[in-house]
Amino acid sequence: MNANEIDYHIYGEEMQYVEIELDPQEAVVAEAGSFMMMETDIKMDTIFGDGSNQDTGVLGKLFSAGKRLLTGESLFMTVFLNVGQGKKHVSFASPYPGKIIPIDLTEFRGKFICQKDAFLCAAKGVSVGIEFSKKLGRGLFGGEGFIMQKLEGDGIAFVHAGGTTAKKTLAAGEVLKVDTGCIIGFTQDVDYDIEFVGGIKNTVFGGEGLFYATLRGPGTVYIQSLPFSRLAGRVLASIPRGGKKKGEGSVLGGLGDLLDGDNRF
Repeated sequence: MNANEIDYHIYGEEMQYVEIELDPQEAVVAEAGSFMMMETDIKMDTIFGDGSNQDTGVLGKLFSAGKRLLTGESLFMTVFLNVGQGKKHVSFASPYPGKIIPIDLTEFRGKFICQKDAFLCAAKGVSVGIEFSKKLGRGLFGGEGFIMQKLEGDGIAFVHAGGTTAKKTLAAGEVLKVDTGCIIGFTQDVDYDIEFVGGIKNTVFGGEGLFYATLRGPGTVYIQSLPFSRLAGRVLASIPRGGKKKGEGSVLGGLGDLLDGDNRF
């Protein structure tokens, strides 16, 4: 597998975007909806799958696209090819506040496992597939699901994480316990499983969910402080129900609404 060698620069702090520099005939593939801007002489095209096996015929292309369908992603990806004579630039934006993390697959022996919605874009030639869990517990209770994505090849891929990111290097046998949604990804040697929190008080009153992930080294783990599922949950919880506003910024809350006449009987 020989992915295109691309240069890049990441801009911004909390709402980042990555600008990729393409030499003539170099290309990058991206998830639908991540495109931000591009210069002239860059050709945009929609392809089946990730474009890593375009020479394998119709069945190969369908299989590549089918792998993405299993992860809940679109059957199609977008490829941006520099058809001009000089260097050109194309940029991709993060979907919500957080960080864009470059993953050089050559540093991880050609494979990196990540949450299914973390992938943003990659050099053409990087394979975006599925990583099946070998343990039933992950599938039943893993939160993000039985299937994770795997990025394979010898190029650079970019993943997106919410909030602040942490990179942990685990020694052999070292264990890190993480909220299932807070995992961005990890290297292929890390053993990943799901554990029950335990204890009736934790289960009923803990508010942190019934399960967490255990990551056992050796390997490297990337963690995010604000997974999108948590952000979406907070937003949904703040939406007024029945057309009534919430009593934000007031100690009285709903009682304050009652006193100021907002509630009608």
